[in-house]
Amino acid sequence: MGQSSSTEQVSPELREVQSLAASTGALPALEKSFSLLSDPHTNSIPLNSLQKCFSLTFENGISEQTAVQKELPVLLSHLGSAIVDLFFLADKNGVSWIEFLKGYVKCCGRTVASTSLTNLFQVFSTMFSKAGLPVKLQFESYEDDCKISGSLLPIDLLLLLWICWILLSDSRTLKLNLQKSRGDWSLPDISHLVLSAIESCAEGGHKLDHWDCIVSDLDVLLPVMKIHLWALKTVPNLADCFVQFVHARLCSSATHEEKMKPSCSSAHENSPAEICNTNLLTSGRAWAISLSLRSPMHEEISKICFPSNAGDINENLLYRSSLHGKGLNRFWSNVEGYNGQLLMLISAAHEDNKNTRKWIISALTDQGFENREMSYGTSGCLYAISPVYHVFSSSGKEKNFVYSHLHPTGRVYDAHPMPVGIAFGGSMGNERIFMDEDFAMVTVRHHAVDKTYQHGSLFPSQGFLPVEASVSEVEVWGLGGKNAKKVQASYKKREEIFTEQRRKVDLKTFASWEDSPEKMMMDMVSNPETVRREDR
Repeated sequence: MGQSSSTEQVSPELREVQSLAASTGALPALEKSFSLLSDPHTNSIPLNSLQKCFSLTFENGISEQTAVQKELPVLLSHLGSAIVDLFFLADKNGVSWIEFLKGYVKCCGRTVASTSLTNLFQVFSTMFSKAGLPVKLQFESYEDDCKISGSLLPIDLLLLLWICWILLSDSRTLKLNLQKSRGDWSLPDISHLVLSAIESCAEGGHKLDHWDCIVSDLDVLLPVMKIHLWALKTVPNLADCFVQFVHARLCSSATHEEKMKPSCSSAHENSPAEICNTNLLTSGRAWAISLSLRSPMHEEISKICFPSNAGDINENLLYRSSLHGKGLNRFWSNVEGYNGQLLMLISAAHEDNKNTRKWIISALTDQGFENREMSYGTSGCLYAISPVYHVFSSSGKEKNFVYSHLHPTGRVYDAHPMPVGIAFGGSMGNERIFMDEDFAMVTVRHHAVDKTYQHGSLFPSQGFLPVEASVSEVEVWGLGGKNAKKVQASYKKREEIFTEQRRKVDLKTFASWEDSPEKMMMDMVSNPETVRREDR
């Protein structure tokens, strides 16, 4: 089995590494996996068996917008050997039980995010070396640390991000016991992530035309330490793609064939390009947002990134203006009663020097929308989604996270009416983002007016002056899980019953015809000047 029997003395080293593996909750699964992969004669896993366990092929890949690079299949063919060479120490018989556990702990043990990210860069660099491709990364290992230096081109970063997407997609396939054709991968458009890294990491004041550039053709060096810092700040979950892949392969891959069940459709039928082509929240954009979340919302948005079938991807979609109709009233009828986290995306365009600039921004709320005359909320995030990706989390200074106000009911005149629309950040009259009640125009102001969210431009070349743009599409996605959707369904059903009851007037509830509202209305119409007794 790999473990020492109860009659044998367990070495302190083995006891320590078993304790570290047990702290991850994976020790029982690792014992089973080692038993299935190891040679019973040597009680070790042959190198080729362990390499095969981590192997991936890329045969029928498709991409949303960017052409699949020819280097990607070559790199993935060396993934298994790169992981084994870096993290699993073998002797003449293969990988022993203790080295098997040590390798797992190095990859998946509890550690700081920067160490996991360095592991990912090491795997990426080793894949390049094994494939005979040039990469400008150097590593200096110390006793408890590994220093990384060098630089990457935008195409290198694009390949790294695509590999992370494939690793995470594979781990979710194993986790959900879904069947997928080997080598079939659908790659999302993640150019907004690469442009984000270029903006943050490029040296020498590199100028970009964000609306008209192909990231794979850009020739600018990105220092890897700056990429490291950018990833920790913008996409802190990126290294988890590698961690989850190793965990799934070691704890599930050896037994997944007996558990696998077919999905409802093939990988190409579920490809992001085919399912998400009408959504603002494409798989690539959803993945970018998910890489910044460490909460139950991460799992909900991952369903959009990696749908198990064609029906799952729109399961969380609450409102789309092109589908449900533009305007605050239509919006409200679809989101009212939803008391979970919500993600709103706004696609808009404005004129800049006779050029039409299209962009997408987003806001993540910690609760459902409410009809209030003041700002509310406990937390939230703003996102620049397209053409470049950035995250603006809470600053902790103010709490004007959300403002949503409809036309007041029951009031005839208000000398100082509150603005009608939806807003995020800023203050009344100086909101960071404000969309009018018709969902026709959105106004975006400079971050100087906002103390709720962190500073930064919501689209390239935003400038200091307010920008008014025409809204083309609005989407709202519920990330509160099945319970929030169930509660909203109950709320809507209750409201429908109340509305139906208010429409009906039961004459039996009135004492007589003289007391009925119909008699009163008929008298008023027939002779409105008749003096009537006023009840007091």
